Amino acid sequence: MALTPAPKAIRRCPICKSETVHAYQPFCSKRCADIDLGKWFNNSYAIPGAPDDDEAEKLIESGGDEDDRVS
Repeated sequence: MALTPAPKAIRRCPICKSETVHAYQPFCSKRCADIDLGKWFNNSYAIPGAPDDDEAEKLIESGGDEDDRVS
């Protein structure tokens, strides 16, 4: 009995949900890639991390702790 390969999963663009194009993966087009890049530039996406030195100084001066910060 021969095994048939599983159907290949279709990858979808995270911006418009269209099928991806190899040249622009994980996106479907340059337009969607540029939209995503713009979101990074406009701080629409953020990677959580430790506060900057300036934020830490303000926190120390105000007598608060990290849980008191407003995002």
